[in-house]
Amino acid sequence: MRSIWKGSIGFGLVNIPVKLFSAVQSSGLNLDMLDSRDHSRIKYQRVNEKTKKEVPYDKIVKGYMMDEQYIILEDKDFEDASPEKTKIIEIENFVEADEINPMYYETSYYAQPETQGRKAYTLLLKSLQKSKKAGLARFVLRSTENLCVIHPVDQIIVITKIRFAEEIRSSDELIPAEGKELTIGKKELDMGLALINQYSSKFDITKFKDDYHNELLRIIKAKSKGKRPTIKKLKPQKAAGDDLYDQLMQSLSGSRKGA
Repeated sequence: MRSIWKGSIGFGLVNIPVKLFSAVQSSGLNLDMLDSRDHSRIKYQRVNEKTKKEVPYDKIVKGYMMDEQYIILEDKDFEDASPEKTKIIEIENFVEADEINPMYYETSYYAQPETQGRKAYTLLLKSLQKSKKAGLARFVLRSTENLCVIHPVDQIIVITKIRFAEEIRSSDELIPAEGKELTIGKKELDMGLALINQYSSKFDITKFKDDYHNELLRIIKAKSKGKRPTIKKLKPQKAAGDDLYDQLMQSLSGSRKGA
């Protein structure tokens, strides 16, 4: 596994040297874009809109449009914007992990300590486990400032990027005013809670497989052997009617999926 970032975690006045490694990977299939006429791969090019010629990667710069002209930014400009955060993940405060809305979560990285920082790393890990809290911090990755949560998973510290508040859109305009005044009867609410209880279990992510891509891979393998893949037939479901209470009753009386 190759590290993507080297720096330190700031824990008070203690700096913990660490390396970050990506903790996630795509489960999707790598499909190439092809020309249907001869199955040649299609490649994308970085083309100058004026000359229509391809631009070498080392000639590409970043710019911000201001007053109808571009202001060109260099790597040093990004570093100067937040020099203290380029090599340190500074913990600003600690919060209850369950206070963080899942909408804010993005992606996660494993933090591995350097040799000289193992004791301080273990102290932070044990402190997070004991307090059941998570640290909120900022750091710069690929010229971009990121907000993150520092939390323990098993016996390792994980850095999970989260979104800033301004990146979450308001839902106010999606909910009609009259929708907020709808009331739910007690018997319907009781049935809804009973349905949740019936489908409740301890969280185990290993029970959830990427069935779509596994099925797609099965079809690909069958076609590679010149066979016609067998497609699962959809089973039509009987309409439950329009009455909410009746739908809940039928849901409770039906067998639980995977039970």
